[in-house]
Amino acid sequence: MTVSKTLLDQNGVRLTVDGTGAVATVTLDRPAKRNAQSPALWRALTAAGRQLPGSVRVVLLRGEGKSFSAGLDRQAFTPEGFDGEPSFLDLARGSDEALDAEIASYQEAFTWWRRTDLVSIAAVQGHAIGAGFQLALACDLRVCADDVQFAMRETSLGLVPDLGGTQPLVELVGYARALEICATGRFVHAEEAERTGLANLVVPRDELDAAAADLAAALLAAPRDAVVETKALLRGAAGRTYDQQRVAERAAQARRLRDLAGLGE
Repeated sequence: MTVSKTLLDQNGVRLTVDGTGAVATVTLDRPAKRNAQSPALWRALTAAGRQLPGSVRVVLLRGEGKSFSAGLDRQAFTPEGFDGEPSFLDLARGSDEALDAEIASYQEAFTWWRRTDLVSIAAVQGHAIGAGFQLALACDLRVCADDVQFAMRETSLGLVPDLGGTQPLVELVGYARALEICATGRFVHAEEAERTGLANLVVPRDELDAAAADLAAALLAAPRDAVVETKALLRGAAGRTYDQQRVAERAAQARRLRDLAGLGE
C-alpha cells in the first residue's frame, strides 16, 4: 500500500502526494456544501499547484462527497459577498484594471492543470456546475461516474464562463454544441459526455476512484520525457499548420533519440 503525505489542507482544498512522489491528489473538501467554490478556495488551488514537488507526473483532481463541485458558492451573489473579499458589486464599481486583475487572480486556480510536465485527471461525480464544470475542463482528462451532471449556468445568472472553460469546451465538443450547452445551461449527462468527448471514460459511481487511479498508473508506464514531449505536440497541434506540426514532430523526435542515445543536454 502506497503511503501519502499531505502538503496542503486549507480553505476546502487538500493536496496529498503518494509515497512514490509521482502522483498527487487534489481534493475539494467541502462536501456539506457540495464543494461550492469561493475566492479562498481558488487561492488554495493555486497554492496547491505551486507546492507540487518536481517528481509529480500525474495529478488527480477529485471532490469529496456526492458532488464534484456545485459551482460558485451562492454567498458570492449576496450584497456582502464573502468575509474579507470584494463583493461582485464592489468589483463592478471598481476600475477596469482592478476588475481585470481580480478575475485574472481567480483564473490562476484553473490554469496550472494544463502544464506540459504534468497530466491532470479530473474524477467527476454528481454535479459539476459552472465553476465546477470549468474546473473539470481545466484538466487534460476526465473520468466520470455514471451519475455525472455537467452544466454551465453562468448565462442564466447574466454572466459568462470566465474561468478558462470556454476554449477546452469548444475544443472537445465543437462550437455549435458548446454554444448550446452554455446558452441554455442544460445538463449534460454521462452518456452524452462520453459520446461527445467530454468524458474519456464513464464508470459506475463506486468504481470512480479506482478507475482514475488505474488511468494514472497507465500514464506512468511510459518514460516521463516521452509523455511530456507528446503532450506538448498535441497541445500545440491546433495552432500549427500540417507542415508546421511535422516540423515540431521531427524536432521532438530528435530530442528523444539523442536522449535515448545518451547524447541529450
